Amino acid sequence: MEVKNILERVQNGEMTVDEAERYLRRQPFEEMGFAKLDMHRELRSGFPEVIYCAGKPDEYLVSIFRKMFEKNGEVFGTRADEMQYELVRRELPQVQYDRVSKILKIEKDPEEKAAKRIGKITVCTAGTADIPVAEEAAQTAEYFGSRVNRVYDVGVSGLHRLLAHTETIQEANCVVAVAGMEGALASVIGGLVSNPVIAVPTSVGYGASMHGLSALLTMINSCANGIAVVNIDNGYGAGYMATQINRLAERV
Repeated sequence: MEVKNILERVQNGEMTVDEAERYLRRQPFEEMGFAKLDMHRELRSGFPEVIYCAGKPDEYLVSIFRKMFEKNGEVFGTRADEMQYELVRRELPQVQYDRVSKILKIEKDPEEKAAKRIGKITVCTAGTADIPVAEEAAQTAEYFGSRVNRVYDVGVSGLHRLLAHTETIQEANCVVAVAGMEGALASVIGGLVSNPVIAVPTSVGYGASMHGLSALLTMINSCANGIAVVNIDNGYGAGYMATQINRLAERV
């Protein structure tokens, strides 16, 4: 919960001054022995802590999900697999899992949140194989309150497909360009728009793509201006940064 939100709730009579004081004085992290949950991260940064699910022992993951849900009423996890979904669902049956993005989440009032989304982020992919990473970016941005347009399978091998969506891309406060192979999509988009482009290299491609390294190097060496590059397959990082840019553009 952000400080602004706390103050608004006090002003509207939804929270007493004493309740707000207790919340703000609360220990800034939740000690669990195997984890220290950063409960004040949203107060500092405007974004709550997110769970990276891959590699976590089963009992730790379930305990973390349960604790964060108890404290915040919602929780967002990335890189979860089917087994982890089933484990969390036994404890928290309302949890939702998206098999494409591998996002595991519980949202408060999802329809109301969707109606309040702001601005515009456009997420593009070079190919269909890049969609899992793109969906991680898009759904992260949506969870954090951004309105997202998707423009998929518009890689440079058929440039006319991208140009058909020029207006949508140019209207966005930020564009996320997701591409494997040689990663040229980000450079093309960078030459078409005036707003920031976040390039996401993916590990899609044949042997010499080196699991996304070729796309990463192409994006870093782009001659187009206004392009920032995140790590290989890091859709979450792109969605987070795109939301920061979108919030600044909308002055929220």
